[in-house]
Amino acid sequence: MTGSSMGSRARTAVTVALAAGFALTVSACGSSSSGAGSASPAANGPVTITVGCEPPTTQAQPRADWLADVAAFEKLNPNITVKGDDANPCDDPATFNAKLAGGKMDDVFYTYFTDGANVVASGQAADIQSYASQIHGLSDIQPALLNIYRQGGTDSGHLYGIPKGNYSLGLVYSKTLFQKAGLDPNKPPTTWDQVEADAIAISKLGGGDVGYADYSAANTGGWHFTAELYSRGGTMVSPDGKSANFDDANGLAVLQFLHKMRFTDNVMGTKQGLQYNDLLQMMASGKLGMYVGDPVTLTTIHDQYHVSYDDMAVGPMPGEQATLVGGDGYMFNKKDTPAQIEAGIKFVNYEFLTSGQGMNFNYPRRAAQKEPVGLPEPDLWTGATASSDATAMAKYANLPVQNFASYVAALPTMKLLVEPPQAQAIYAQGDKAVYGALTNPNANLQQLLDTFKAATNSILANTP
Repeated sequence: MTGSSMGSRARTAVTVALAAGFALTVSACGSSSSGAGSASPAANGPVTITVGCEPPTTQAQPRADWLADVAAFEKLNPNITVKGDDANPCDDPATFNAKLAGGKMDDVFYTYFTDGANVVASGQAADIQSYASQIHGLSDIQPALLNIYRQGGTDSGHLYGIPKGNYSLGLVYSKTLFQKAGLDPNKPPTTWDQVEADAIAISKLGGGDVGYADYSAANTGGWHFTAELYSRGGTMVSPDGKSANFDDANGLAVLQFLHKMRFTDNVMGTKQGLQYNDLLQMMASGKLGMYVGDPVTLTTIHDQYHVSYDDMAVGPMPGEQATLVGGDGYMFNKKDTPAQIEAGIKFVNYEFLTSGQGMNFNYPRRAAQKEPVGLPEPDLWTGATASSDATAMAKYANLPVQNFASYVAALPTMKLLVEPPQAQAIYAQGDKAVYGALTNPNANLQQLLDTFKAATNSILANTP
């Protein structure tokens, strides 16, 4: 989820915690010609690049790591000067579009995945297709992630940005409650029917144990509706992004499942209207069996509530058809010179796309700083790059990586789908449908879905 309170979570807990964030601007001395033309060797003269999302001073260790990395990078590339932009949040939904339209973006500017298509359509980003061969490990970056930054979102579109972080939703579950309920803690459910059966078993333990819980407030209900729809093979909007596409059997199945779990199976507890932190707190209390989430939430629960990683695990998104992904990357200002683009790519390569170094992949440094090593995020690569990175990470892993085994094994066979356009506005309307299904035993689920569809169509009709 990206864009508001939960967007802040996905951006703060995932984007910041995993990537720490920063902003890079690149302004070259000399020519001001557009960087969208054919690539040429970087100028030998000085080039200054400002990169977005430098960790703010309030994040002391990430900030220190960032500055150390910049110093090391500049030593390797003495003609390039990196100036960090530490504006926080890195991508503020309240100002992003205005800054974009006004041409005020950093030369290498930070974006969420949900920004990609809109930025390309705006004409404010440089076409970097002719520079693509300079991107480290390009052929092993997951195509679905690269396509987020391609024109038209397809393999054939020109490239306008570089993904650097990725999270995918799965099923977070309590190994402790699984064991108590007589379930195999190493075999999480992989279908929604199995989720229901396991939730019933957990709830029968008594003592207020909740088998399964879900969100329905502060845009999180619409976010999870989207993820659960994807898992059943559905899509939120039409291919052209102009109309809702979820008012069908798949969308109805999402609401029917939640309504049945709440009022027939009685496995979701009585308190509804839950927001992001509520499910993490419930899991930390030892009273929740399962919820949809991404692996980094385990770190939040561990750090904030002192729950052992051994007690929690993540399985694949039930259904194993598709999962919602979120993440971030960098795009290049259309005013950049060729030298600026090449310098920016070099920095992104160094800081985000090379196993063993940079903010995410310097495993020795992360382990020494007692940061979690072993989470299956950011899940950027396939092939040889993914294999070699997994080997490097395993050497320094400080949490039980086997607790993510089924999640990791399923991802390569699943579609990775990004959030819909105008995600936060749509999610706010989705909250109403999910909340209605979870609070009214006599809810007209089709009517809830129809109302959600009408609201979504109105939002999309007013999207530029």
